[in-house]
Parts: sequence; structure tokens; C-alpha cells
Amino acid sequence: MKRWVMLLLVCASATCLAGPKPNFVILFADDLGYGDVQSFGHPYIRTPHIDQLAEDGQRWTDFYVAAPVCSPSRAALLTGRLPVRTGQYGQRIGVYFPNEVGGFPAEETTIAEVLTDVGYRTGIFGKWHLGDAPHAWPTRHGFDEWLGLPYSNDMDWVGEPDIDEIVSYSIAGETEKLAASMAGRPAKYANPKPEYWAPPLFKGVRKISGAGEGEGEGEGQGEYVYLDETVERSAHQASLTRRYTEAAIKFMERSQAQNQPFFVYLPYAMPHTPLFRSKEFEGKSLGGRYGDVVEEIDWSVGQIRSAIERMGLADNTLVIFTSDNGPWLTMNTEGGRAGLLRHGKGTTFEGGMRVPTAFWFGERLHKGVVSDIGSTLDLYRTFAALAGADGAGGVDGKDLSATLLEGRPSPRTTIAYYRQGELRAYRSGPWKLHFITEGAYRQPPERTEHEIPQLYNLSIDPSERFNVSAQQPQVLKSLLEEVSEHRRNVPVKPGVYDARVVKLMQ
Repeated sequence: MKRWVMLLLVCASATCLAGPKPNFVILFADDLGYGDVQSFGHPYIRTPHIDQLAEDGQRWTDFYVAAPVCSPSRAALLTGRLPVRTGQYGQRIGVYFPNEVGGFPAEETTIAEVLTDVGYRTGIFGKWHLGDAPHAWPTRHGFDEWLGLPYSNDMDWVGEPDIDEIVSYSIAGETEKLAASMAGRPAKYANPKPEYWAPPLFKGVRKISGAGEGEGEGEGQGEYVYLDETVERSAHQASLTRRYTEAAIKFMERSQAQNQPFFVYLPYAMPHTPLFRSKEFEGKSLGGRYGDVVEEIDWSVGQIRSAIERMGLADNTLVIFTSDNGPWLTMNTEGGRAGLLRHGKGTTFEGGMRVPTAFWFGERLHKGVVSDIGSTLDLYRTFAALAGADGAGGVDGKDLSATLLEGRPSPRTTIAYYRQGELRAYRSGPWKLHFITEGAYRQPPERTEHEIPQLYNLSIDPSERFNVSAQQPQVLKSLLEEVSEHRRNVPVKPGVYDARVVKLMQ
């Protein structure tokens, strides 16, 4: 019997892991659709490393994010708290944009901070998208190191109106100017060139003042000091996936050399458009440029796993691959697909919030396909439990460790689907209620508030085609009672992303 198995047998619970604290790695794609991975159904995009991760671990078929767009989804992952609870949403502006005066709130506690408190080194290598002012950077919220973009890779247009101009046109009702300001963008997305965008690539490090190499940064003895650097004002986007991967591996190697457990968060810049890939992957995929980008991300997954195995840490490193939301369907062939799921990014249909997900933990996981419900909200409490840390702050998450290690049913049985601060849908077991249905990015359907909520059985109708509310009155009644209880227990904090609108209206 393997040593780790014998150690587990003496534990009183699944979350009691004897020996060194486990490492954690989150590989987080941007706008990757449910159907864009081969093991989730894509016929042409080859993802052998992601697929092998799922084969050797667990492939989750019903795994969700907490929001259908970037910033609130990322905030929820890091806090284990719904975006309405933290104010990380907007009703007119859905995500953070450049030159934000606010950013991720200081009063929120991230999983990086929780793990820091129990001896972890923490690093983020990729897109942050929770504020670009220095006080909002990830090094101010629990991460020891950062290399990445502060927001999406298309948010610094060259020679195009910026977000303040666009919002001003909208406020003033200048529809012709608004349309003209956006008219040239689709062609640039469809044929992306580096000179069209100039996002900055930042590097940040924190150390405790007086500490040795690799131990952080701070402003006085016992305090953090921060070293911030602009690596490139116009990031070389074709090399981002490779550079993030290499930086993450070096961080893991340094952490091992210092005998410290690590948490690596690797949020890729793509396949969010514009799509860029290195020379080695140009024209490689049958799935076109989008396929090239996804296959390079798959290469990165393979590199991360190989490094973990080379360091002898496979049985002590929990790796999760997933996506921040569904595919951006209006990007046409430059965007992904949600497979058999309905719609995509920006919506509370399944295609907007159900994401392809795989867990790997060496030989520790109970291997197989999991069709119970899980969420990125759950990573906070799961990591905390496995690390012996305080996960109480992740109030909207569940501890999935027993499902991962022992194959027990997931403790999560429900999902709340929020968009722009509204509870638009709710799932309990196989049943899903829609209170409000609406497309995104000017796609149908038009916004409809349903007097009688639409009801779908996702187990037999994952595409949400057949409304059975008339045939299932008792199910409808039971779910409405659950929703009432949910609303009573989740306070809704005002959204902060609209602060730009308020400022421009003054």
C-alpha cells in the first residue's frame, strides 16, 4: 500500500492530509466554451494534456462559475463569495476597465491571503482583471508575485475611443457616435494585428521588509513593500501563454527549493479575443486560429503537469483546469462554442456559466466522471480545508475534498445564476428555473421577465429546449420555496462597476 494511502487511513476525515501541506494550481482559461475541449466534445481541437488530466483525475460535467463575465467570475473564485455579496458587478458596466479608481475591495479576503497565513507562497501568472490601480493589484491581495495583464487583452485599443468616451456617448444618447465608435472593431478582431492593441504587461513582487530573497516585500520592518514594474507597455501577446507558463514553473521550483507549499493561479489571456499564438502553434490546429490558441493552452497544461511530476510533487499538488465563463459567441469563428449547451458568455443559460473542468491530484483523487454540481466558488473552502486553513470566509462555497478524495457525492446541490446583480435563474439538483431570460451582446432572445418561471430538467435536456413548468407544478413550487430561502440568506451589496458611469454623469 502506498505511503500516502496509509497516512490517509489514520485521518478522521477526508480533509485531514498527513504530511506536507498540498500545493494548489488553478489553470484558468478566458472565454473557453464547454464544447471547446476534446474530452468535452470538440471534434477538431486537440487537447491531449487537458484530456489526460481528466482521465487521470476527475472530469466534472456540471461545474459552474458564479458569473457569466470576467471580473465578477474571478472575484468569486478568489473569495468564495457571490458577486452580489461583494459588490463585484455592475448594471451598466459588466467588468472592470482601464483607469479604474477603485478595484478589488480591501475588505475582501482572498484565498491567497488565507493560504499565506498558513505558510504558502502565492503567485499569479496571467490576467488579473480586478482593478488596474496599484492598490488593487494582486500583490496587495495576498499574492507574492505577479506577471500579467491588468485586464482583458483587448482593452487598450490604439486609435479607437476609450471606455470613457463610449460611456459618455451612451449617457448622452448619441447613438450615431456610439455606433461609429464601435464600427471598425469587428474587422480588427477578425484579423488581429499586434499594433491594434497596447495592453501593459506588469510585474509585481511583495516582500516583508528585511526578508531574504523570495520571501516577499514591505515598507517597514514586518510590513510588506512592493516592487512594481511595467515590463512592456504593449504586451507581446503571441508569447503570453509561453511566458506565463515558464514563470509559473520557475515559481514552483523556487517554492520547492525553499521547502514552502505553493498556490499558483494561472489565468490565461485567451482564448478571449484578439487571438494570438506563438509561431510554433500557427496553423497547427484543424480548428483554425481559435484552435491554435486552445492547443497552445493545452501545451501549457502539459508543461505544468510535467514540471510537477519532475519535482516529485504529483501526489501532493491539486491541479484544476477550468474557464472563467462561456464562449464569446459574437466573435464568430474567432470565438468558441458551448457544445450542446444553450447560448454563451454574458448569459445565465447553461452555455454562459457551465464550464469544462478537470481535477488532478496524482494518485490521490477518486478517479472518474463526476456529474454532481460544483463551482469555482467551492475552491476557496476546498483549498482551505486541505491546507488546514480557515475557510469560513468563503460563505457561498462548499468543501469538495470528500468528493475529490473519496468519491462521495458533492455537497453542492444548487447553483444561483446572477447577472448584473439580478438572480435570473436557479438550479436545484437536475431542475433549473429561469425568472429572466435574455441574450447577450445584442443576440436574442430579448429580455423577458417570466410571470411563471420557465422550468427545465437539465439531466435530460441540457440544451434548455423544453419548458416543463406546466407539467411539473410541485417541482416548480418546491424550487420557488428554495429561491425564497436563498434570497433571505444572500444580502445584495450595490455594484461597484458602475462608478465610472456615476462619475461621468456628474
